[in-house]
Order: sequence, then structure tokens, then C-alpha cells
Amino acid sequence: MSMKARMGHVHRHAFTDLNARKKEGLTFSGRRGFMKAGLAGMAGLNVPSLLRWRSGQINAGNSISHRKSVILLWMAGGPSHIDTWDVKPERPYENRGPFGVIQTSVPGIEICEHLPKQAAMMDRFTLIRSVDARGSNHEPNRVFQTGNRQAAPRVNAKGDLYPAIGSVISKFRGSNRPGMPAYVAFMKSRSHLAFSGYLGKRYDPFIADRASRLPVYDYVGKDTGRVTGADLFQLPRGLTQSRIYKRQELFKDFDRLRNHLDLHGSMEAMDSFHQQAIEMVAGRRAQEAFDLSAEDESVRARYGSHLWCQQALVARRLVERGVSFVTLDLSYHPASGTWDTHGDNLPPYGGIERGLGPLLPLFDHLLTTLVSDLQERRLLDDVLVVAMGEFGRTPLIGTQGSTDGRNHWPEVMSMCLAGGGLRHGQVIGATEKDGGHIKERPVTPGDFAATVYHHMEVPQDATYLDSSGRPHYIVVDGEPVRELI
Repeated sequence: MSMKARMGHVHRHAFTDLNARKKEGLTFSGRRGFMKAGLAGMAGLNVPSLLRWRSGQINAGNSISHRKSVILLWMAGGPSHIDTWDVKPERPYENRGPFGVIQTSVPGIEICEHLPKQAAMMDRFTLIRSVDARGSNHEPNRVFQTGNRQAAPRVNAKGDLYPAIGSVISKFRGSNRPGMPAYVAFMKSRSHLAFSGYLGKRYDPFIADRASRLPVYDYVGKDTGRVTGADLFQLPRGLTQSRIYKRQELFKDFDRLRNHLDLHGSMEAMDSFHQQAIEMVAGRRAQEAFDLSAEDESVRARYGSHLWCQQALVARRLVERGVSFVTLDLSYHPASGTWDTHGDNLPPYGGIERGLGPLLPLFDHLLTTLVSDLQERRLLDDVLVVAMGEFGRTPLIGTQGSTDGRNHWPEVMSMCLAGGGLRHGQVIGATEKDGGHIKERPVTPGDFAATVYHHMEVPQDATYLDSSGRPHYIVVDGEPVRELI
């Protein structure tokens, strides 16, 4: 990678090319179109073939946990590792940045002063300070959400085709309960997420932004006072749940005509699997999971009214009720991401003090509230919480003519993990004195993916086929991080 690519934007400013009137990717013409797209993805996540596969695993005596799940807090834009989890207090200002440090509850571990709640709970977290992010970029963000360096559409024409970790889990594991989607995402921009690629659209995430009543924020993080309508589950006029089930009965009538020729009972089983798939669309379980009004008011107050915190509460409700993988796109704007703190002194970027500074207390509250809530509900050992972005930031501040901005730095980044029954209260890996390069214990995108699959009980040697029929392993150049297991 060239020094130019390492040190700064290789794309234009956030608002230059929004192309607000241009239809891109998956578009919706009205509520009916949005519902069709959303429910198609939802129903496809746990199609009859997958239900049959899981049934076969159980009949063969293979144990499958019904509680394992992942919540990915995606810090879109690339948070500065030096100003969050890999502090350098002894270095000169132009390296260490404007923030101070705080001692944590684990002796010897220091983090940014603006993360005091996490510092008090450090025994429940692991920091990986030596994540090798080379090849990762954003718009689109793919490498770490797939665990594959080839998932880089900027330099690889087929980069979009490598499946998201959540999509792989949808295919090889499915949801933890019938009637629930396997992979759910709150999405600010399609360029912030990885999708199913070669696996097929039925393993795309169920986009949940209009499934709950949530506050609407503008591109610079201001609450507009409006809320989303939560109308995704409202059936179009003339289409009722009763009508859906009647149509399903019609299909069963045709199937019964063939049952006389079925000597092995496969048609009867197919009826059962299809019924479960229909329940995902027409049933009430998913709708209730997204309904925040059903949550105790004290819990809602504990999380707080901010959009991201409310989404975190929905995520907890989803994994509690059977969703296997949830991604929260923590960004206000749909360009490169709110954590992209170059310091151009224009919203939404800002630098470290003006851009990153306001985000950290909010993130600190969101992260610790979610982890504490999961622990109190005895879910934390089953739910792996991961916080990360695309890459780190440059060791020196003052980029792009700013006072304290930092540019892209894929040489190294930090990530934070909690839960999942893993070993916590530790730091894995280290960077050089200035935080610019990995000093010891590099962790690759493949290692991250392998660790998630290990937690989710997905076989490390599982494969999928590309469009030419060539098999690909779900884990590429990686293995589970041994210090965590």
C-alpha cells in the first residue's frame, strides 16, 4: 500500500458524492417494496433446507447450542487506537494526542480517560492491540466483516462476493429459534456492511431500521425529534396473516397428492420445515422482539434515549429471543463513517478532540450498559460482544491541515471483546512505542473470523462454492485466538 493511501483519504469528502437522487443497490418504492425486500431476506435466512440440516445434525447426535450469538458494534470510519485502547501517555503530544489516560480495574492496563465505565469493568473485557488491518478500507467496509483480505472491492473486482461472517453463520448454523432471522443489521449505509455474496441473497442480513420505533438523527448526530414508524411488519393492504396461511394450506393440498408416492416421509417433513419458514414472516415472535414498548421502562431508561443505545437494547432483545448475529452500524452519516476523524474541521469528521471526543462517553455508556445487562440476564457467556472498525489511525496528529486529526492507518488497529465464555481481563498483543506498527502477536482478519466461528460452533473447515463451482473455506489464513479460548 502506498504512503498516500496509508496517510489519508483515497476518496472524496463525505458529502461530495452522496448522490441523494440516485438509486443504488437495493432500492424500495414505497412501504410494500421495502417490506418485500426486508421479509424476503428475513425468510431466506432460515429456509427449509437449513432447518432440515439442523434437524439432521441433532438426529446424528451433534450438539448445537441454542443460545450462542454475536453482537458486532461496528465503529464505521475507523476509530483511533491510540486515543481509545492503545494509549501512549509517555509519548510527545503530536503522537499521544490530546486525551489523558485512566487506570483500569486490571493492574497494568490503561485506556483513554473518556472510557471510565469500561475501565471500571476491565475484568470483563479483552483488548487486542495488535490487529493487522492491512488491505482493509471503507466505502465499502468488507475485510473484517468477512474475515477475508480478498473482500476489498476497491482493489478486487470480486471483493463484494465474499460473504459476511453473519451470512456464513446464517447458512451453517441459522437462528437459535424458529420464527427469528439469523443475521440482523441496523444499517446507516449499505457501504458500511458486508453481505452474503457467493452464498446468495437469502443469507443477506435482515435490515431492521424500520422494524422498531427509534429516534431519527441527522448526519452530524443531532436528534431531529422524529422517530421511525416501525411499519416493516405491517402487511400491505389486502394481505393478511390468515391469507398467508390459507395459501400455505393450498400448497399442502398439492403436496398431499404426492404423499402416496413418498415412501420415506420426506414430504411430511418438508411441510413442517416450510411451516417454520412461514412463521418467520407471518408469526409474532420477531415482531415482539423488535418492540421496545414491551421492555421494562427502567431498562429503557438505563440504556438511555440515544439512537445507538436504543439499538443496543434491541440487539439484546434479539439475541435473547433467538437471533444469532446482530450488527449495529454506529454512524450518523452514510459516507465513510462517523469515526473517520481526519480533522478537516467540517462536520461530520472533526479531529480527535472535536470529532472523537464527543463519541467516547456515549460509546462507553453503550458498551458497558449492554455488557452489564447481558451479564445480569445470564446471557454474557453465550453472547460475544465485539467492538471494532476498519483500521487504526496515524501515529502523528495534525493531518489534512487540521490541529489534531488522524488519517487512515491499516498497519495496526485495536479491537475490544467481551462475553462469549472467553478469557477476559487481558490485553493481547502490543504495538511499537509510537503505536504505528505491530510489535508482537499479530492478529489477522482470518483469526478474528475463526474466533467468531469457534464461539458459534461453526466448523472451521466448512466451505462454500463461488459462481464457478469452486470451493472456498470460510476461514482464510486464520485460527482462533488461543489466548481467548
